Amino acid sequence: MAQDTTVPKLNFQYWLDKAIRWGQATTLESQKDVCLHLPQLQEFLHQIYETLKHMDSIVAIQQFPLIGQLLGRLCWNPFVIGYDESQKTLMWCLCCLYSSEPQNPVELKANSWIRSLLCHLLSSSKWESNEAETSTFISTLGYTSADYYCHLVKNMVFSLVTELRDNQFNGLNIQGRVSASRVNAVSLLCLPLITLPDLTPLLETLLLYHGGAAKEILSSEFLEAVNEAFLKKKISVPESAISSLWLRHLPSLEKATLYLLDQLVSVQLNSLEEVACVIKKSLLPQAATHPAIFRTVNEIFKNALLETDGTPEVMTVIQVFMQLFLQAYQNENKQHKFPLKAYFPYHHQPLVTALLRCPFELPTTHWSQHLKHISDMLKALVEDTNISSSNDLFEIWFLVACFGEWLDIAAEQLLKAAVEPDALLWLLAFYYCPQNENQQRIQTRVEAQAVYNHLMMLFNCTVLSVKDLEAAVRSVTDIEQCWNQHLKTHLLTNFLLFSSGGHTIAQEFIYHITETTDKRKEVCSLLIRTAYRINHNGEENQRTVKLLNDLLQKLTLKV
Repeated sequence: MAQDTTVPKLNFQYWLDKAIRWGQATTLESQKDVCLHLPQLQEFLHQIYETLKHMDSIVAIQQFPLIGQLLGRLCWNPFVIGYDESQKTLMWCLCCLYSSEPQNPVELKANSWIRSLLCHLLSSSKWESNEAETSTFISTLGYTSADYYCHLVKNMVFSLVTELRDNQFNGLNIQGRVSASRVNAVSLLCLPLITLPDLTPLLETLLLYHGGAAKEILSSEFLEAVNEAFLKKKISVPESAISSLWLRHLPSLEKATLYLLDQLVSVQLNSLEEVACVIKKSLLPQAATHPAIFRTVNEIFKNALLETDGTPEVMTVIQVFMQLFLQAYQNENKQHKFPLKAYFPYHHQPLVTALLRCPFELPTTHWSQHLKHISDMLKALVEDTNISSSNDLFEIWFLVACFGEWLDIAAEQLLKAAVEPDALLWLLAFYYCPQNENQQRIQTRVEAQAVYNHLMMLFNCTVLSVKDLEAAVRSVTDIEQCWNQHLKTHLLTNFLLFSSGGHTIAQEFIYHITETTDKRKEVCSLLIRTAYRINHNGEENQRTVKLLNDLLQKLTLKV
């Protein structure tokens, strides 16, 4: 008797009866019946999907009350899963039933059930536990079990990626071909599999997918999980995908920035090259070429600096980050490059342009002139415009501090080059004492000038003692203020590195002034920055290079 293979359109009862019998199938004859109906079943599933994708999930369940039982049984049938595109169609049908905003316990339970089925479709663990039931089917395809599941995942990922990318492209003309709730469900299905290497193309596609929705369509759990896996180096995804993640999920960007700060501050690093390597691998400087990311990261850095009272480690991280950001910005395609004002919208743009100029783009003979230009603009902003708000003053100070390489060069130029010191000393005095209450900045500037004058008198002396240097400095610094001390330390350290007689007493003097942990960190940070600049720009005096390396080696051991 010929078997009746006529299938009524969207006859759920017919296919549910079939699915129940197939689930009990143990004989070769019953398995043949499954295989005979697979093409028709796939067509039926496709019809279901085409119907569901235009319906609300609640309405769909009400209109087709048997749909849950049917899909649930089919998802566990290896013959159905392995046939052509049935697995992909099943997944999209399940996604259509997923409620992106469940309103009651029933919908929450339904979502949980759908997630378990979706995860099952991409996971081989439960199928492997029933190896006897599927081995015959897998072997007929010419695969071992391991190969079969590997190909199954790859094919499933490829199908989902193709579907999403096609929708993204077609969405320019046809909105809503794949609904937000379905994309949300796919992102949830990825949660237990995020670190699976074969899933990476799907992660990238989801992170770059927008689909024209007014609000975020990917689940926050998915975004948080991808960010966590990336930070712990459990996955590797392209820069564009990570940038998109941080743009669409602010908590992930905040966590990534704080994670980087904690990573660098909590570990002793002996060179700026090491710091730069860690920062670059975080992808934050590259992602910061988008102004929204840059401004967020900048605010986090600003708060971190305030909370740590301006510790040298945090300041160094910020300065190296800015250097790497500038490199990434300069490498951007000119057609897609944002103007600098997008990153620093509230600052005096000529000052921003001058500070962002890389020192190594200029001949060293032009450094002093460039620093005078910066100092003059800054002085006009701070003094001539009579800034009254402490917040405005801090914003200007923070901008200057972010590009502290110019400040280090200013301290060097005072001792190494024949320069007019006034502008450079004012610049350093502003950095170390931006507030001018009770004439603090003016007092700092006066004492810095006096220290500078005495150091210049000793600069060419080939024979020096620690007592000579201490006496010269102490005679002009009667008031021991913290900002004076930081500036004095900066000038003294450079004097020891670059003067004729400083080399002979450098180790003894540095050891003497770094008795406290904070002072050791301050001097160590200064030496590390100097070593980095010398390595990049070159230093003809090899004695200075050797002294710098010796001091760093001993200080890092003490720290």
